[in-house]
Amino acid sequence: MKNILIIEDDQIVANVYRNKLAVEGYKVEVAGDGEVGLRIMRTFKPELIILDLMLPTISGVDVIKEIRSEPDFAKVPIIVFSNTYLTNLIQDAWRAGANKCLSKSSCTPKDVIEVVRHTIGDSGAMTQQKTGATEMAVPARPAALTSENDAEFQADLRKTFIDNLPATLQSLRSGLQSLIKAENEMVRLKQVYELYRQVHALNGNSGIAGLVQIAHMSAAFEALLKEIYEKPKNINTSTIRTIASAVDFLGLLFEKGTLPERQDIPVSKILVVDDEAISRRAIVYALEKARLKSINLDDPLQALQLLNENEFDLIFLDVDMPGMTGYELCAKLRALPQHKKTPVVFVTSLNDFDNRTSSTMAGGNDFIGKPFLFIELTVKALIHVLRAKLQPRPPGI
Repeated sequence: MKNILIIEDDQIVANVYRNKLAVEGYKVEVAGDGEVGLRIMRTFKPELIILDLMLPTISGVDVIKEIRSEPDFAKVPIIVFSNTYLTNLIQDAWRAGANKCLSKSSCTPKDVIEVVRHTIGDSGAMTQQKTGATEMAVPARPAALTSENDAEFQADLRKTFIDNLPATLQSLRSGLQSLIKAENEMVRLKQVYELYRQVHALNGNSGIAGLVQIAHMSAAFEALLKEIYEKPKNINTSTIRTIASAVDFLGLLFEKGTLPERQDIPVSKILVVDDEAISRRAIVYALEKARLKSINLDDPLQALQLLNENEFDLIFLDVDMPGMTGYELCAKLRALPQHKKTPVVFVTSLNDFDNRTSSTMAGGNDFIGKPFLFIELTVKALIHVLRAKLQPRPPGI
């Protein structure tokens, strides 16, 4: 039998992959963190290592570096689970010696088994077959990965996951309240980390359950919390508000986003209006991270003409623009029948962030503070795009 080592701190995810690989005839060991994983590796001597990049105590990248530094394991194939929003981390994993990167939010157990087979072949397990008076060992036939039994397996996973969603939401809301009430930076940072670990687990579990929208949203949210934890200076009014919005929206997704017909990421059309080229490019880049397409303009008058002729699913407006402010443009677009309910997010300086009266009176739905984190804007955009698809506008509006 071929040996496979899984290094994964989420016990549910680890058990799912261990059980599926064992059914295929592989011998599997599981480690909950990098230190334990390295110890098991030296005695278990795996032919393949499956590794989560987001591990406690030792990062997945550092585990890969340690594996590659030991001659006995320098050539062992390493498959890593990654968050596609953490592109720098993925690049670090490639440089450290990973052989294959899989998206945790969109990867099913069937996908993993197919990659394993492609990488190291079938399990190599042997069964005893009796021929006449003799008994001989023959290679075990791997379990059939039919669409039918894979769908049945994933349906069971999905039911278990959905049954646990109320408790998950309660835990997220409790963590959010602790973050908001934190009395100092040290406590605040601890609460950010606790939320991050919860959302990290949510990302992995929703991915293997095939709940695409929840997995996609939690992947972006996880990346935001990770970046804030690593750079505490980015904890401010804007990011706290975005975290609160993300937790609130996950509650809606848990309620309405678990149906089979709700598992596609919707195609959306987004308009970005900002006279500053750098800010405009930053917004477009942040949207592209979530595979959201946009049109960007620097002229509010031209934008109003475009809005009059086209429908958009989401609009980002700078506040201070020559010729027409973002508030004025928002008030005008609200007079257009197709944009009475279109979500509008104002992009404003943090100095003005607490003064929200103007944006509300102009018809704005949300705002984000400059300078913003790319991933914060990504999370903000996903919340509005997915919410609009869960609550479609009535015909004619």
